[in-house]
Amino acid sequence: MAKPQLVCPAGSLAALKAAVDNGADDVYLGFRNDTNARNFAGLNFDDKALAEGIRYAHQRGRKVLAAINTYAQAGRFADWMASVDKAAELGVDAVIIADPAVLDYATKTHPQMRRHLSVQASATSYEAINFCRDRFGIQRAVLPRVLTLAQVENVIRHTEVEIEVFGFGSLCVMNEGRCWLSSWATGESPNTVGACSPAKYVQWEKKPNEMDVRLNGILIDRYGNDENAGYPTICKGRFEVAGETYYAMEEPASLNVLEMLPEIIRIGVSAIKVEGRQRSPTYVAQVTRNLRQAIDAAYSAPERYSVKPVWAAELGKVAEGSQITLGAYNRPWR
Repeated sequence: MAKPQLVCPAGSLAALKAAVDNGADDVYLGFRNDTNARNFAGLNFDDKALAEGIRYAHQRGRKVLAAINTYAQAGRFADWMASVDKAAELGVDAVIIADPAVLDYATKTHPQMRRHLSVQASATSYEAINFCRDRFGIQRAVLPRVLTLAQVENVIRHTEVEIEVFGFGSLCVMNEGRCWLSSWATGESPNTVGACSPAKYVQWEKKPNEMDVRLNGILIDRYGNDENAGYPTICKGRFEVAGETYYAMEEPASLNVLEMLPEIIRIGVSAIKVEGRQRSPTYVAQVTRNLRQAIDAAYSAPERYSVKPVWAAELGKVAEGSQITLGAYNRPWR
């Protein structure tokens, strides 16, 4: 039974180095354009930074994965082709792709380059994964965060493709990037422009005792002076429903699988992924360091494994809304 790879995010060169220095096996990143699903101003890599990041990781025996995981837009397919070509030219270890057309281009143009199926592809069954293996030669698939652990195990039993699951980070009520709420409010979504709640549509209205947050004119939250404001997304906004104001769709919380690591390892998961390319190098270092220790402990002695209080405390500090959940992995009502 192989130890799962720890796959960590990098929105900058500093974050990449933080991931490598704190024990990541793989680091995933994107270019500074809308071919990746974290296309925020100030994030991501130009050619120079990516070349330096690859050099830094490879010198330390780590791998770099390039997320080219939005869907090519009509009349602009050349942009996605260019990102695939650039990834191959600079020497990334794998590309992470969702769009079948982009996968097909990568397969035919750079057959030697390793291909991973992005979570944005929403492949929740082994039939879908095996289809992509047969057509595009994918070697790893990232599962959407909607399956129970038993369902993940069933997928693993029926495919030779490596399976990667999320282990820590923000959750989404949408089916992995297909954000109908964002599309409804702004006409754009993570799978089309690479950003959830694109910054150009966000308005902050400071008032004497509170601050209103709007997305394209829609009021989605109101913060008191004593509250920390989160990044404004409709799904995690507070709304008045039947006279009561609360998180009507999703309460901010982070996935955290510390307690089930031995079971994740037992069923044969190949890689455990951390969400957060939009987060700081400090976040990356803190999450990577603690998950590295936890995975190593769970792998070396699963029968004696227990969550150390320091791991729980450190990850709790950077959890969204300071809350953690097992998400769909554990559904006691089933």
